[in-house]
Amino acid sequence: MPLSPEQVEHFHAQGYTVLSAVLPTERIASYIALLDALVARGTRMTVSAAGFHLAPDASGHSIPGRLHKVQGVCVIEPRLLALAREPAILDAVQTLLGPELEVFGTKFFPMREAGATSTGWHQDNFYFGTRTDRIVSCAIYLHGADTDNGCLRVLPGSHRSGEIVPHVAGQGVYAHGAWSEVDDSHAVDVVCPPGTAVLFSANLLHGARPNHSGRASYRTAWHYLPAGLPLDRFPQGVYEDRHRL
Repeated sequence: MPLSPEQVEHFHAQGYTVLSAVLPTERIASYIALLDALVARGTRMTVSAAGFHLAPDASGHSIPGRLHKVQGVCVIEPRLLALAREPAILDAVQTLLGPELEVFGTKFFPMREAGATSTGWHQDNFYFGTRTDRIVSCAIYLHGADTDNGCLRVLPGSHRSGEIVPHVAGQGVYAHGAWSEVDDSHAVDVVCPPGTAVLFSANLLHGARPNHSGRASYRTAWHYLPAGLPLDRFPQGVYEDRHRL
C-alpha cells in the first residue's frame, strides 16, 4: 500500500516512517529459515570471509563462530531479494522515490546472543560518499524489536541539514565500523512487532541498541534508490550487490 500523505509528511519532517507488521506471518517464517541457514554457516567459521563477518570481542578481535553480519546477503542468498521486493514495502518506497527502483548494500544482522551489537550511531550516506536525499534506507525486523533485544534508534529531524557529521573508527565490540558521537537525549526507540519495516533517510542519524535479552533478533538492512541514480562507490552494472527491482 502506498504511504498516506501523513506518512510522507512524517518521513520528510522526521526522517523516517514505520510500516508496522506489514509482512505475512507465513512469509516471515520462510525468510527466517533462509537466514537460519546462513547463521549455521557462520557458526562453523573461525575467521571472517566471503561476506560473513564475525563479531568482535571487547578487544576488537573476531570471536570464532559468532556471526555479526552477512554483507551482500542478497548475493550470497538471492532468494532474499524477494524480501526486498515485498509489495507492501515497495509500494511505500515508490511513494517516496518513484516507480523504477534498485536496491543495494544488502545486509543481515542476526543479533542472536546476549551482548550482540549491530551498529553505533551513524549516517548511511557517510559510507556512500554522498549527501543525496534520494536514497531510502530500510530495516526489516523478522523478529519483534524492543529496547532489550536491540531495537533501532533514530534521531528525528537529524537528516534535514543534509550535512554529514564526523565519524570515527569504533573500538572493542564496535570495531567493525565508524560511528558518530551524538546527543541521544532526544532519540526515539523504534519498538516494533515482527514483520515491520522502517524506512528512513540515508542522511538520518541512527543506530541500534545492543541485544541484552538473549532472544533472537534477526533483521536485514538495505538501501533503495531510483533506478540509474549515479553512485561512484556503488556503480550500476559493476557493483555486484546492486539489484534492479
